[in-house]
Amino acid sequence: MMERKTHLDSAAMALMVVLCAAWGLQQVAIKVANAGISPVWQASLRSIGAAVLVWAWAAGKGIRLFERDGTLGPGLLSAALFAGEFAFIYWGLNYTAASRGVVFLYTAPFMIALGAHWFLPGERLRGLQWLGLACAFAGVVSAFAESLSMPTRSQLIGDGMLLLAAVLWAATTLVIKGSVLAKVSPAKTLFYQLAGSALVLPFVSLALGEPGVIALTPLVLASLAYQVVAVAFASYLAWFWLVANYPAGRLAAFSFLTPLFGVLAGALLLSEKVSSALAAALLLVALGIWLVNRPTKRL
Repeated sequence: MMERKTHLDSAAMALMVVLCAAWGLQQVAIKVANAGISPVWQASLRSIGAAVLVWAWAAGKGIRLFERDGTLGPGLLSAALFAGEFAFIYWGLNYTAASRGVVFLYTAPFMIALGAHWFLPGERLRGLQWLGLACAFAGVVSAFAESLSMPTRSQLIGDGMLLLAAVLWAATTLVIKGSVLAKVSPAKTLFYQLAGSALVLPFVSLALGEPGVIALTPLVLASLAYQVVAVAFASYLAWFWLVANYPAGRLAAFSFLTPLFGVLAGALLLSEKVSSALAAALLLVALGIWLVNRPTKRL
């Protein structure tokens, strides 16, 4: 295993941009697949398919997923948090608009940075780095400001669920970073979460009364395949490798790019309207990322 870094190098930064672009495109894939598969059932199929891929990939690489190595406790905890996060995301979006929900969901990087500051030695952020996080978050808020009108009661319920999903996202990252999971293969960490959510999410879908599969078209199947292969398998494997080897707070700053990539993908692929504030939002997020990850001066 590589030596853990105290800062992000150029390779990690480039990988994070690619991951954020992939996660942003996933927002479009989910919208397209919603026409044929209910949202939470869609998340269930994503976890089931990706769990099979991780198992096959690990077998091919000789990575043991089932040996006793002290990871069962934190592994099951991270799996429960991961499943809860996506359950609340998909459930909450039944009550509030995605453009509102994204603002509440992306409070998670603050929670990750705060948790890392308190609980992870060597990952304390300085004043300018906190300013950078605030700047990047301001960029996300400005991009979706038109949707932040006075909420209805239903929207408040959905907003609360997305905020709870953000808490679970942060908790998942901190459990991985602060436990023995940081010392094992990212494939095993990911398998815990995918297998756990594959067991839990179908029951959540049933509890919500979802119809499940409505209509399977080539476009719906392609959108689901993208979520399974590119996102839940490949991108999450890369993400957990980054979490294990780089500072969590610095990585979290890049995640603010994801909703902006989602807006761009929606405009390019679905002809959705783009706010005039998007350019300013991108500049604010870029400035925030730079402030969080700017090199420190050596004395």
